Amino acid sequence: MSHYYRLVVSCPDRVGIVSRVSGFIAEQGGSITEANQHSDLMTGQFFMRYEILADSIAMDAETLKESFSPIAAEFDMEWGLSDTSHRPRVVLMVSQDSHCLVDLLYRWTAAELDCELACVISNHDDLRSLVEWHGIDYHHVPVDRHDKTTAFAEVERLIEEVEADTIVLARYMQILPAALCERYQGRIINIHHSFLPSFAGARPYHQAYERGVKLIGATCHYVTAELDAGPIIEQDVHRVTHCHTTSDLVRFGRDIEKLVLARGLRWHLQDRVLIHGNKTIVFA
Repeated sequence: MSHYYRLVVSCPDRVGIVSRVSGFIAEQGGSITEANQHSDLMTGQFFMRYEILADSIAMDAETLKESFSPIAAEFDMEWGLSDTSHRPRVVLMVSQDSHCLVDLLYRWTAAELDCELACVISNHDDLRSLVEWHGIDYHHVPVDRHDKTTAFAEVERLIEEVEADTIVLARYMQILPAALCERYQGRIINIHHSFLPSFAGARPYHQAYERGVKLIGATCHYVTAELDAGPIIEQDVHRVTHCHTTSDLVRFGRDIEKLVLARGLRWHLQDRVLIHGNKTIVFA
């Protein structure tokens, strides 16, 4: 199968961007197989994502980047070009809840996620057998609540060692240090229930049940130093009624969490998510 080059662009909006970029690709004999673009009228910013058939261009990704650089400079672009022949390396981080991990492992084995699962890191040892059954390395890094520095130094060492492109907090119930969030900005993905901040803390579904909510949901977002306040990638909801029990809400919530996380990760891996301030443009 052929592979693709993905060109992702963000720049100040002006006339001629699409023509200039498309014309450049055409000059190289490139075949654009997918094109997405959006102009933000409030901020005056322009966003673009192109998929280009790699076999249609007689140059490799690095040479194509060099050739495109003058255009990027002309339009003051923040941009990137990725090659789908390189499979991103993903680290999953978990605690004891397994629903998101199990779902991602299944989707990975079913080839729904185009990536390499480099390893799983956990502050508990409960899920080791599940992970190792899939042939993936499992690292147990306990976190001492009185001194978390040592644990997160080891977490960062492991992430560096496997050369991770993306880190996924698949219900990892520890707060990452600010330095780690900043170092991997735009590359750490988290999932949480959408009740925050109304139902923050322990047992959110029980709090929601006591309040009699009519909608529950989940949010997939990028991690920043500000807890659960990073750019949102994807959200979904499920309607509930007075007939549903706390157990029902927990069950519904788990289903939504794993679906939203899987969608968010897939879009991220496919370079469909462009970060703009504390918002995202998602070409799904």
